[in-house]
Amino acid sequence: MSDLLAERRGDLGLLTLNRPESLNALTTSMCQAMLDTLLRWRDDPRIKQVVVTGAGERGLCAGGDIVAIYRDIKNRTGATEEFWRIEYQLNALISEYPKPYIALMDGIVLGGGIGISAHGSHRIVTERSKCGMPEVGIGFFPDVGGTYLLARAPRPAGRYAALTGASFGAADAITLGLADVHVSSHRLAELLRKLETEPVDAMLHKFASIPAPGSLAQQWVQSFAAKDLAQIRNHLAESNDPGSAQALQRLARACPSSVDLVNTLCELAGSDLRQDLKREFRAAVHRLDDPDFAEGIRAQVIDKDRTPRWSITREGFSAQQRISAHLAPLPTAELDFQLINKSPSRNKE
Repeated sequence: MSDLLAERRGDLGLLTLNRPESLNALTTSMCQAMLDTLLRWRDDPRIKQVVVTGAGERGLCAGGDIVAIYRDIKNRTGATEEFWRIEYQLNALISEYPKPYIALMDGIVLGGGIGISAHGSHRIVTERSKCGMPEVGIGFFPDVGGTYLLARAPRPAGRYAALTGASFGAADAITLGLADVHVSSHRLAELLRKLETEPVDAMLHKFASIPAPGSLAQQWVQSFAAKDLAQIRNHLAESNDPGSAQALQRLARACPSSVDLVNTLCELAGSDLRQDLKREFRAAVHRLDDPDFAEGIRAQVIDKDRTPRWSITREGFSAQQRISAHLAPLPTAELDFQLINKSPSRNKE
C-alpha cells in the first residue's frame, strides 16, 4: 500500500500520510507524491478544499526520517539534500495554496510534520496534540520554514520554542501561530464528513471548542525576549519560577552550536517564507558537515544512549565563523522553486 493515500470525497481532496509504524515520518517519495497531488488538485475544479491527516492513532507526523539522514551523513549520497529540496518546495506550495488547506494536527506533530501542517490556511489541534520543533536536541535547527513561523510568533514564546525544542499542547500551539482552532478529537471524523460537501469556514465555528490553558502566558517566558543568549540564561537563573528552571534544563540539554545557529536564523527570518526556506536549505546542507548533527542523531536515535558529546568548538572555526559557515553559498545548486513555479498562482491571501 502507498505511503501517501490521495482520494476525492465529494468536494474534498483527502491526503493521508500512511506510515503509521513510523509515526508517518516523511520520505522523499511521500513529499514528491504530496507535491504532485496538490499541484494536480489545485487546478481541478472538482476539488474545493484539501485535508491532510495521518494514519494510525499516534499523530499526524513525527517529521522526517532521521535514520536515513544519519546514513547519508556517513555515506553522502546526496539523498538528504534531494529530500530537503522537495520537502521545502512542498512547504512553500502549502503556504501559497489558493484553496483551503486544512491540517488535522491530532496527536504528535513534530519537525517536518509542522512543515506540512502549520503553513496551511486552516490548522486544527485537539486535546491530544503535541506540537513542536525539537531539532536542537539532535544537533539541527527548526527547518521546513520553522524559523519563519517561530520568528513571527510572539517573540518570547517563539524563541523559547525554537531554542529549547519544547513541545506544546493545543493552546500554546495556537499562541505560537502554528494552529488556529481547537476541536475535540472525538469530533474530527464528523468534521471530516461535513467537509466533503461544506466549506471549512462555514463549519469550523460549529466544531471549535476552548482548549485547556497552556504555559506560554507565564511570566518566566518573557526571559526569552532578550536577543542575547547569555541574557536569556541570566534572566532564567534569577527567577524562582519552576518554569524557569525547566527552561534552563532544556537549554542545557540542547546542542550548543544548534542554539547559537537557531538564534541567528530566527533573527533573520519572518518576512518572506521563500527567502527563509532558501536560507534554511543552505544551513541544512552545510549542517551535514558539522559533527554535532551526526552525533545528535546517534545519541538520540541510533545508539539511544541519550548522552551526546557535543563539539563545543570546531577546529578551524571561531564561534561566529561556525555560524556564518551555515549561511555561505552552497557548492551545489541552491534551493529554487522550479517544481511549483510551473503553477499559475502564488497567492494564498
